[in-house]
Amino acid sequence: MSPTARRGALLAAFACCLVGASFTANSALVDYPHAGGQALRYGLAAVLMLPLVAREAPVRLRALPPRLWVRTAVLAAVGMVGFNLAVLAAERTAEPAVPGVFVGCAPVVAAVLVPLLDGRRPGRAGLGAATLVAAGALVVQGWGRTDAAGVLWSLAALGGELGFALIAVPVLRVLGPRLLTTLACAFAALEATVLGLLWDGSAWLRVPAGSEAVALLWQATVVTVLGFVCWYAAVQRIGAERAVLFAGLIPVSAALTSALLGAGGYGLAQAGGSALVAAGVLAGCGVRRGPAARPDPPAGDRAAEPDPRRRPTPTGEG
Repeated sequence: MSPTARRGALLAAFACCLVGASFTANSALVDYPHAGGQALRYGLAAVLMLPLVAREAPVRLRALPPRLWVRTAVLAAVGMVGFNLAVLAAERTAEPAVPGVFVGCAPVVAAVLVPLLDGRRPGRAGLGAATLVAAGALVVQGWGRTDAAGVLWSLAALGGELGFALIAVPVLRVLGPRLLTTLACAFAALEATVLGLLWDGSAWLRVPAGSEAVALLWQATVVTVLGFVCWYAAVQRIGAERAVLFAGLIPVSAALTSALLGAGGYGLAQAGGSALVAAGVLAGCGVRRGPAARPDPPAGDRAAEPDPRRRPTPTGEG
């Protein structure tokens, strides 16, 4: 594995572990208006990111064609606001493990979909690694009670998880990880605000209680600002197909965090599932991909240019 790929793998692992560790914080937001909470989370994250992108933003945003503005708005709606709302809707009639199992299948779908979108045939090695990861995630989480609505919303959550990586790729090439995160968070905050006003009316937002405020701050600063930038930097370095493999670490991190906080257990099943996830990730990271599937080089690591795609060295997002 090259140094760039190694850094990308570490960034993807770190980002997914942060997301998994945030599941315990989510329980503090059960009674908070869902759309309002997302508007606060993503709005605060966008504001925190502004000083980091102030110099590059004017040049890169002017270079962003209208279709990529639209694509970023769709990314925010599907992969951020839509994903979170789908998980919450699924958990109304299904146990939390159910959407977790569906989201854990994202590596398998990506192993098929990404090569097809690149004009390649899905490789057996990549598909086998993704299947190991998905199987490990299933073992870690187990299966729970559900109904048809829970299954449908869980499928929507799977679509949101895939969209978060795949929809972003063309925009990432132009904006890089930091600016893409900033713009997507701004769109998500706006979309969540509109949705909250339509859905909850005047009750769409309220002052968060102590534990709610802590959870929202954690999600905005650690999971969104740090986690999203690391995630898109990973996609830039190793490509979406391999980055999505690391989603299998989310349930592993959630199980470990719950056990450490005394909110759950971590037994032989979870250990065995974690070993399967690790084996699949390691196998997938070693899979060679064709030239058409090469990831872009990190854009956030170099000076802003009107059209980063014209550089001989590829760039990515963070």
